[in-house]
Order: sequence, then structure tokens, then C-alpha cells
Amino acid sequence: MKLDLTDTTAGEVNKALLHARRASGTPAVGMVLTMVVVIDEEFAYDAMRAAQQASQEHPSRTVVVIRRHPRSPRDRTHPRLDAEVRVAADAGPGETVVLRLYGELRDHAQSVVLPLLLPDAPVVVWWPVAAPENPAGDALGALAQRRITDMDAASDPLAELEVRAANYTPGDTDLAWTRLTLWRSALAAALDQEHAPVRGVVVEAEPGNPSAELLARWLRERLRVPGEVRASVGPAVTAVRLETDRGELSVVREEGPLAALTLPGQPPRSLALKIRPTSELIAEELRRLDADDMYEIALRDGAGAQAGTGAEAGA
Repeated sequence: MKLDLTDTTAGEVNKALLHARRASGTPAVGMVLTMVVVIDEEFAYDAMRAAQQASQEHPSRTVVVIRRHPRSPRDRTHPRLDAEVRVAADAGPGETVVLRLYGELRDHAQSVVLPLLLPDAPVVVWWPVAAPENPAGDALGALAQRRITDMDAASDPLAELEVRAANYTPGDTDLAWTRLTLWRSALAAALDQEHAPVRGVVVEAEPGNPSAELLARWLRERLRVPGEVRASVGPAVTAVRLETDRGELSVVREEGPLAALTLPGQPPRSLALKIRPTSELIAEELRRLDADDMYEIALRDGAGAQAGTGAEAGA
């Protein structure tokens, strides 16, 4: 069911939600959180689709905030709110509210979003593109327990990484880090089998990939060894090579969803290491709402790790 409201208020949107829920026979008690997606109109479709797919695992109320660009001098000051309310078949297991803000209301989105939050439920804010420099200091970010950004969507991802490091607050996370979960699991499992001290780390990835820099920082910090990032043809991270006393331990993904794991003195073996869609990354982030200590280490502390004694990686 879908309802359109023009030049409305947050109170009217709440009434429309209640009406739509009753008309479709959909209860609200099964929803576990509120997800606020802050996005431009250009990217709204893909972001809403990813959020709806993630809601299959985490039924939620998705509030999409779209700040519309003014077309005339009057539009720059005249506040207006247009909304779409979607429940049942139009929103999957949760419900979706699309808010289009005009004029001065663009700068006060939190006043519209606050009445639409589910009571006594966690709040997650996701900026698919154009995240604020300090997500926790943003008016919408201040409402959330978890704030998700994506430095890979920035025009200069590596410069964006340093911005994230300078403004990190517990509860912040980034999809560039989430993309490394399978890599981190594979490397931790490999090091459980190979107990020779690690002497150095090389991460290979397409130029400017922020996930590669985060992975190198994490490995430098956890292993206390020198490490570097080298350019490859991509896509994304293509290989991690660990120099040990017994030879090279490597995980190499040249193309496709399979990678080759090679331990010193053993033949290569295949393991699944696909590039996951955004919906899977968001679903993973929604499984935990506490601070991600390893992300903080990779983001901030790992950059200054010095060479030391080899050790096993820990997650």
C-alpha cells in the first residue's frame, strides 16, 4: 500500500502510517529499529532498494530523507514537506517513509524525523553518499546509536578516510570496513593454521581503494609488522600477502567470487570471497549496534603502527 502526501506535516505522516498499517493488516510490533537514510534524489532508488532488501533480515521502519534543491528564490525560503508512505507489499516486511524537504526545512530535517522514530527502538542513520565530516555531530546523526558512511563513494576516498579518522566517535562505521569482513575472516583462519611469525604485509588493490588502506592498517596493528598497499588492476582488494619465516602466506582473488589461499609448503585451495552487494553490507552492520573497536583501531591507531614482533591476527 502506498500513500502520497503533499505539503504535509510529521503529524499527518504518522496518521497516514497508522491508517496504512490498519488497512493492510500489518502490525508494527515486529520492527526492530528505525533506519534513517539521508540521500539525494539521484541516488534514492538504489539506496531504498538496498535498505528494503536488508529489512528482510531486520524488519524496520525506513525513513528516507531527501533534501530537494530549490528552483526559485521563493523555494529557497518557503518550507514544505512532501511524503510517501509505503507498507506491506510496497515496503517488504517493514515500512518506508520517503520525506522530501524543501526550503528552510532542508536544514531542520531532525524536527521532521524525530516524531517518526519507533519508540524504544534503536536508530541507525546511513549516508550512502555525501556524509557529513562529523556524523555524530550532525543533527540527524545525533539521534542514532549507529552511523554508517561509505568513504568509497567520495570523490577522493583516501582523503575521506583521514576525515573519518579525525572525526571518529564510537558508533561510527563505514562500508569500506564492512567490505573487509570476509577478508579478515579468511586471514584469521589462515593464521590459525600457520604459526610461523609474520615479518611483513602487502595488500594489493585498485588504486585509491580505502578498504585496502584499512586492511593494511589493521594487519600492521594486529601483527605489529610493517605493511604497504600496492596497486593492482582490481576490482577492489585483489590480494593479501604475508611474509613468514616459512614462506609466503597469501589470499589472492584475481576475478570472480573465488579466491586462492596458499599456505607455506602447501598447494593452493579455493575459498569463497565474493564482492557483496550493498544490501548485504547494510544487513551485516545492523546485526550489531555497539562500537566497533577494530574499525577504530584500523581507522586511527593502525596508521601509526611500527614494526615489531610477529603475531597472529585477531578480530
